[in-house]
Amino acid sequence: MSSMNDAGGTNAVRIAPEADVHASAVLGDGTSVWHHAAVREHVVLGHSCIVGRGAYLGPGVRVGDNVKIQNYALVYEPATLGDGAFVGPGVVFTNDLNPRSVTPDGRLKTADDWEAVGVTVLEGGSVGARAVCVAPVTIGRWAMVAAGAVVTRDVPDFALVAGVPARRIGWVGRAGTRLVDEGDGRYSCPQTGAVHVEKDGSLTEIETR
Repeated sequence: MSSMNDAGGTNAVRIAPEADVHASAVLGDGTSVWHHAAVREHVVLGHSCIVGRGAYLGPGVRVGDNVKIQNYALVYEPATLGDGAFVGPGVVFTNDLNPRSVTPDGRLKTADDWEAVGVTVLEGGSVGARAVCVAPVTIGRWAMVAAGAVVTRDVPDFALVAGVPARRIGWVGRAGTRLVDEGDGRYSCPQTGAVHVEKDGSLTEIETR
């Protein structure tokens, strides 16, 4: 590993001097960890990832390749982020479905008093700025969570969700643009031309151009 100030090659791992990266964390080639970020023990980051200023990755979090985790995002364990996932500024992934500081008898809770549950973001999924994902939930492939949304249930592949609680308001393609309804359950991407088909509330990409 090297610091942000090292010359290094394009595949060098870059860690800002003020970042806190545990010795047991594994960082792939070309990954950058910026100032005041915290990467806890046994975190695994794939290649060419970006961990923004002040972001937090809890113990054992798993991150794929080409993932962007923006400034001050809080990714609590046991979250898993697939290849190409995007986590916007100030996003929060929770890990306790029934949060309490104390047990029913008033004793301060420890890690042994609760079971952590995680947020999963599949390949290409994006979570907008200041959104909150209440674990356990899965953000589907190439889905998009709007800024400020509160996600309390799984998000289907290619779905665009917004609001509190988040609900589907449309479909998006791999480019992140909203798909155009062509009728008869077919949707097209105005940017890439890819064709999708909706059936029973699910969207499948059937043709790319």
